[in-house]
Amino acid sequence: MNASTLRGYKLSLKDQVKAVSAAGYGGFEPWLKDIHAARADGTFADTVKLARDSGLQFVNGIAFGSWVHPDAKVRAAGIEETKRDMAALAEMGCPRIAASMLGVQKPGSPKLTLAEIAERFAAVCDLGAKMGVQPLLEYWGHSVNLCRLEDALAVLAIVKRPGTAVLADVYHTYRGGGDFATFARLMPEQLPVLHVNDYPSTKPRAELTDPDRVWPGDGLAPWKDLFATLDARGIDPWLSIELFNPAYWRTTPTDTLRTGVEKMAALEKRISKER
Repeated sequence: MNASTLRGYKLSLKDQVKAVSAAGYGGFEPWLKDIHAARADGTFADTVKLARDSGLQFVNGIAFGSWVHPDAKVRAAGIEETKRDMAALAEMGCPRIAASMLGVQKPGSPKLTLAEIAERFAAVCDLGAKMGVQPLLEYWGHSVNLCRLEDALAVLAIVKRPGTAVLADVYHTYRGGGDFATFARLMPEQLPVLHVNDYPSTKPRAELTDPDRVWPGDGLAPWKDLFATLDARGIDPWLSIELFNPAYWRTTPTDTLRTGVEKMAALEKRISKER
């Protein structure tokens, strides 16, 4: 479960962990904003212990440091933020951190070359090697820069660091106009986490926004082919439900978490039948 799916409830990190664990999830992707809030209010240690005692793994931290920004001062501040984020994640036993295009994603942002992104991501990878936290290069389908899985893989090829990997997303793959066949180019170690969500037929692709995401299996995503590709490549990532749909926050966190379990079970059953 990705914390985005629960954001409308405005739960503390401790309450998120408690609810996610009680619902039967094995892994959780917390947001760094909530982690730092827990450190500030003194609940961080108790929350980490709660997760460990319940068997819930912190899989990946969702961070937003502007490490890729073209302005050197902004970029330096983004690296420092990423360093603080990595330190917190290492302390809680979370092995990965999202490395996104925040700051250069909006229309009108400077257009970066893949080589420029690679140079800056290499610096984040080197920092991660020192901190013990692996950065995952995240592409966003709506972004001016790095909107496709194809582009993210091109960046990894330029970086040439051991252990480089992407943070892939079903919705963003479609939203960015990418090709799901690109998943066949991944090596198992390059995809430790896959954000699972779906996209509806109610809007043209280019008009979709984050709140339009729907539960996995409730949209048009090519699930059977995608999972067949992953199986053929020996790729077995964490499947993390990442939604921002406000319609799903009209119930309770318990209901939302239970629905996530049910939707994934139904999707698995459907795929098995289709095969």
